[in-house]
Amino acid sequence: MVLFDTLKRDIGRFRMPGVAASGRRLKRILPTRLYTRSVLIVIIPMILLQTVVAAVFMERHWRMVTERLSEGVTRDIAAIIEMIEQFPNDGDYSRVSRIAAEQLDLNILIEPPGPLPPPRPKPFFSILDSILADQIRNQIQRPFWIDTVGDSRLVEIRINLDDNVLRVFTRRSQTYASNTHIFLVWMAGTALALTAISVLFLRGQIRPILMLAQAAEAFGKGQRMPEFTPKGADEIRLAGSAFILMRERIERQIEQRTAMLSGVSHDLRTILTRFKLQLALAGDRPELHGMSEDVDAMQNMLEGYLAFAKGEAEEDVGELRLSELLEKVRADFQRKDKTMTFRIEGEDLISVRPNAFTRLVDNLAGNSERYADKLHVEARHTARWLTLIFDDNGPGVPPAAREDVFKPFFRLDEARNIDKSGTGLGLSIVRDIAHAHGGNVTLADSPLGGLRATVRVPA
Repeated sequence: MVLFDTLKRDIGRFRMPGVAASGRRLKRILPTRLYTRSVLIVIIPMILLQTVVAAVFMERHWRMVTERLSEGVTRDIAAIIEMIEQFPNDGDYSRVSRIAAEQLDLNILIEPPGPLPPPRPKPFFSILDSILADQIRNQIQRPFWIDTVGDSRLVEIRINLDDNVLRVFTRRSQTYASNTHIFLVWMAGTALALTAISVLFLRGQIRPILMLAQAAEAFGKGQRMPEFTPKGADEIRLAGSAFILMRERIERQIEQRTAMLSGVSHDLRTILTRFKLQLALAGDRPELHGMSEDVDAMQNMLEGYLAFAKGEAEEDVGELRLSELLEKVRADFQRKDKTMTFRIEGEDLISVRPNAFTRLVDNLAGNSERYADKLHVEARHTARWLTLIFDDNGPGVPPAAREDVFKPFFRLDEARNIDKSGTGLGLSIVRDIAHAHGGNVTLADSPLGGLRATVRVPA
C-alpha cells in the first residue's frame, strides 16, 4: 500500500505541470465574456452535430445512392453491348441507338475501332470516377475510358468492343447523386437561422446582467446611477432586486451616519464657539495659550470627522487640469521653503470629481509637506489609467503599518499622517476617494529615501 501511494504521488507529480500548463493555455485562448462563451456553448455542439451528420450522410447515403445509380447505368450499357453483339449485321445500328435513347435515356455513337484516349486527370473529389469505373470493370470487363470533367452536365463513357468503339453520353444525374448539395444547403441554412435566433435570445438575456453590472459599478464609484429596473430571467430579476435593496440600505445607513455626525458637529461647534468667545474676552494671557490651541485642535477634529463621514459621493464628474493642481501644491511648498517638483506624461486634462480629487492630492502632499523637505510627483495619464506617484524624503512608514494607516483614527507613535491636531483620517479619506473613482492607493519605499504613495484610478 505504501509503495502504491508513493507511485501514485510520483505519477501525479509528473503529470500535473503539463495539465496545469494546458489549462493555462486554454484559459488564454477561451474568451472571457459571458456573451461570447454562451454563443460558443450553442454553436460548437451544433457544428459538431452537423459535422457528424454530414460525414455519415456522405459516407452512407451519398455513396450508396451513387453506387446504385452507377450500377443501373452500367447495367444499361451492358444491355446495349449485348444488343450490338446480337445484331452484328445492322450497319448503322439505328435500332440500337433508338432503343437506347427512348427506353434507356442514353445517347450512343458507334465508331470504327481505334485506341482509347489517354486517361484524364481525376478531380480532387472523384467519388463518381471511382464508383463508375468499378461498376464498368465488374460488369462489362472491357477496356474503357470515362470523362466526368469535360461537360459538367454529361458523363462520357467509351468502351472498346471487338470491332468498334461504343461512345455513351448520359446525364450526370443518372450516374451521380447530384442533388446532395440541397441537403447540405438546408442543413447549413437551418444552422445559421437557429444560431441567429440563439444569439438574439442570448443577447436579450445577457443585457440585464450588463445593466446590473453598470449600476453596481456606478454605485460603487459613488456616481449618480441611471434608472435601473430588474429585467430578464427570474434569477437575474432576483439579483437585481437584491441589489436595489442593498443599495437602499447602504444609502439609508450613510444618511443616518451623516445626519448624526452633522448634528454632533453642530452641537459641539456651538460649545467651541462659546469657548473661543470666553478666551477672547479673557484677553491675551499666556496661561490660556494652551487652551486656545486645544480648542483649535477640537475644531479641526470635528471638521475631519464630518468630512470623513460625508465624503464626496454627491459630487458630479468634471474636468480638472493636473498642471494647475500641482502648481498650487508647489506654491505651498515654496511658501514653506521646501522643494516640490512634478512631471506629467500624457493629457493634462482629466475627468474626475474635482473637489474630491483635489482633496486627495492635498492630503498626500500635505503629509509630505509636514514630514519631508522634498517631494516629487510623477503623473502618467494613458488611455485607460491615471497614475500619480508621490515620492518624498521623509521618515516613511514601516512596512508592517502601511495598511493600518488607511484605517480611520489609526495613529502611529511617530505618525507621518497626523500631528498634534490631527484626527488619523487623512489617508482614510484618500483611499475612500480613490475607491470612489474605481482605483486604489498603495504605499511603498521611495527612491528618495522616504515614502512612495501611488494613486491609480481609471482614466
